[in-house]
Amino acid sequence: MFRNVIAPVQAWLLSQGRCVGCGTELETGKKTKHEKGEKITCSKCGRIFIKESPSGKYRRALFEEV
Repeated sequence: MFRNVIAPVQAWLLSQGRCVGCGTELETGKKTKHEKGEKITCSKCGRIFIKESPSGKYRRALFEEV
């Protein structure tokens, strides 16, 4: 039940280009190249995201991608 409340909020934050943990803009994070786009590490909390190159959408990095 808790996940049903949190998941839409996290999806909204990612669509706005913000970290799901702390709400910081992902553009301020550390950026590195990745095979599927750009790997971004949040500057405040350290969560890792992938910005996919064709669509420009953000998503959480999978365990294998870290």
